Amino acid sequence: MSGLSNYSYTTLKQAILDYTEVGSTVFTTTILDGFIMSAEFRINLDCPMDSDRIQAEAQFATDFNTITMPTKALFIRGIEVYDSTANTNGQGIWLERRDQTFISEYIGNLTGTSGGAAAQDVTGLPKYYSMFGGATTGADTATSGAIYVAPTPNANYKYIIHYNAMPVGLGSGGDGNSNTYISNYFPQGLLYACLVEAYGFLKGPTDMLTLYEGKYKTELQKFAAMQLGRRRRDDYTDGTIRIPIESAPQ
Repeated sequence: MSGLSNYSYTTLKQAILDYTEVGSTVFTTTILDGFIMSAEFRINLDCPMDSDRIQAEAQFATDFNTITMPTKALFIRGIEVYDSTANTNGQGIWLERRDQTFISEYIGNLTGTSGGAAAQDVTGLPKYYSMFGGATTGADTATSGAIYVAPTPNANYKYIIHYNAMPVGLGSGGDGNSNTYISNYFPQGLLYACLVEAYGFLKGPTDMLTLYEGKYKTELQKFAAMQLGRRRRDDYTDGTIRIPIESAPQ
């Protein structure tokens, strides 16, 4: 392992075996893949990264107040709406996030195929949005969930959804990557997160689980500071990590 500056899928699996001193007959490839997947999801939730930011451009349908979530969206950073049906040039209007009940009360009775009584409908350039259910797999727009907007669009306004997507993780063949942003730039944190999963699977020893949990949190603090330091401001939180990290044990 000497001289490694990052981990590949292959070297990370071997590192987990080396650190835990457990053979591949116990930690099979399937089990190791589970450790890696859980660690990657944890890191992406603990510290959303600029490398996973994506923009999806589309336009509203007149008199329909819902749009689908982008596929594989982890969370929405913001929705920018343009007072145009042709392009997204210039400055857009950022929608304010509200609860679904607020949107339902604001809109009233829908027009079009979703309802009647057009006189009760509130239409115009959207100002608010809320999230609601239906996200079962995220593999396509039919299972990715949906977003309410209000007022109900009175034209086919263009919009851009800014969001973070869960990236393809480490794996073999067509199911994964041999290297990822996390394995290249957060290798120690990724390893420690995997070791937390591994020692939890082994049901001990508790001191090793505590050790690597503390090491992971220490690495995460440094990595999160680097992520936030690259921005003019943190536009998703108030300048801190999304999930507060406790101090590592002494």
